Amino acid sequence: MTLTKTLMVSGALLASSITAVAGEDHSQWLDDFFQEVQEYRQSQNPVWAAREGDESAKGKLRDVSPEAYADRKVKLLELIKELESIKRDNLLQDEQISYDMMMTQLKQDVAEVDFKAYQMPLTSEYGFHAQTTNLANAFRFRTADDYQDYIALLEAIPTFFQQNVSNMRNGIKRGFTVPRAVLDGYSDSISVYIKDDPKETVWYRPFNNMPDTLSTEDQAVLQKKAAKVISNKVLPQYQAYLTFFEDEYLPAAKKSIAAYDFPDGKAYYQNQIKHYTTLDLSPDEIHEIGLKEVARIRKEMEEVIETTGFEGSFEEFLHFLRTDEQFYAKTPEELLKEAAYMSKKMDHQLPKFFGKLPRQPYGVVPVPEEIAPKYTTGRYSGAPIDSDRAGEYWVNTYALEKRPLYNLEALTLHEAVPGHHLQTALAQELTHLPKFRQNTYISAFGEGWGLYSEKLGLEAGFYEDPYSNFGRLTYEMWRAMRLVVDTGMHAKGWSREKAISMMESNTALSTHNVRTEIDRYISWPAQALSYKLGELKILELREKAEKALGEKFDIRKFHDAVLANGSIPLSVLEEQIEQFIELENQEEKESQS
Repeated sequence: MTLTKTLMVSGALLASSITAVAGEDHSQWLDDFFQEVQEYRQSQNPVWAAREGDESAKGKLRDVSPEAYADRKVKLLELIKELESIKRDNLLQDEQISYDMMMTQLKQDVAEVDFKAYQMPLTSEYGFHAQTTNLANAFRFRTADDYQDYIALLEAIPTFFQQNVSNMRNGIKRGFTVPRAVLDGYSDSISVYIKDDPKETVWYRPFNNMPDTLSTEDQAVLQKKAAKVISNKVLPQYQAYLTFFEDEYLPAAKKSIAAYDFPDGKAYYQNQIKHYTTLDLSPDEIHEIGLKEVARIRKEMEEVIETTGFEGSFEEFLHFLRTDEQFYAKTPEELLKEAAYMSKKMDHQLPKFFGKLPRQPYGVVPVPEEIAPKYTTGRYSGAPIDSDRAGEYWVNTYALEKRPLYNLEALTLHEAVPGHHLQTALAQELTHLPKFRQNTYISAFGEGWGLYSEKLGLEAGFYEDPYSNFGRLTYEMWRAMRLVVDTGMHAKGWSREKAISMMESNTALSTHNVRTEIDRYISWPAQALSYKLGELKILELREKAEKALGEKFDIRKFHDAVLANGSIPLSVLEEQIEQFIELENQEEKESQS
């Protein structure tokens, strides 16, 4: 391997020797700046700061008051000005990528404050109230102090809730709320945490199995204190939030579903498009891309139906898939076992497609029962590289009759490997990059990679069953439909019912899943656009590399090049693959000389 090749793989590409010399003069400044931003962000997230050893942060939750956000904006603008003071052209190429990504993040953080996004701290499937149920994950419970610190966090919940409720009331006043149409049943996601006995709550779980290093007396004292705090502070706050949600928020929630109808809604939606896709596309342009993809995929779906021998219309075939018992697991365990088998089957294929694999393992687990009813079909939940737990591929085992097995191969490849686990676990190993890039998740890159991974399954021997292949196509159709229905609802005046009808008639998703997904798009504008647009860019770049390299094209090297720099904007990915092609051709010439 040549020196140039080594630099490409490491992600530290040199534009020229002159740039390299100039860049070295500024590298330390840039590293110090990134560290400054890291420390500031950590200071704004007390749970994170406490985990990193900041004693002053213990027992605190994030300040979400309007005053805190105003202060953050002042600091963010100072950081932007500081970053602008360095001449970008004097940086190494990889440093320029980091510079651009940091600048984009800081400016987006300012935009979120300007749009007062904090006034809407919930979506149709999640909310701030669910965040505090996971506080135990921030601790390794070994000592009495660990438990005391955790109890202190529980005591901070009332203030955190009161700030969020105050923000939501201000959101109501200016018409910035989650649309009413997607909030049916949301109360259940709050009330599920309210128990008569504090020892039956999620917050008490760390006290059920305490380490033997603590005496019986110490355990009893801590258990009693925890139960008291949960009873007197946590549960009353959840009950108060439930009352507020049902009596105030729900009746006042926005009647329209369109992001365009928010205050400054057109600018807000365009900002979210740029944030999630990293592309400068208008809603109309995205809508047209979606319609073309829908037409292409629909044709492939009809071709697959022919191979099954099914006699009937497209709609009748969808009804057959949605209702026939052969396509559904009978027990949660069966669904989890199927997902685990598919995961291991792909593990076996990974060396054929990747030169570098992550060292962090992953497991297959059910979606937590508290959030499962309003949660999506599956998701990947990562873990820090130094964590004592693995990454997790979550499979939703709630309402089994609505979780078809013919979609499970595509879901598994997307969420586990070669999708989100492989991509995010590898990114955490890129220690030559600034820390913020090791942990950055750009939706268009990550979700685009996840959808690309589904299609890669064709080359890895998956989807041999035509129903499973149809399931893959219906997942691809699902993502293509997102381009149509998201822009349709938020920018083109579509109703929720029209969006549901369009998706039901073009995908094999269950009716329950269709409604859950549409509600997600309504309450989370533009995020769903990132999947298909990201996948299309990766496919475009692979086709370009295959055409340019011909027989020299190596799928393992291409995938390693795509993932070599972590999660990056699509424009940067395009630049990296163009350089990959150039370097591959250069190496070929060197080997022949």
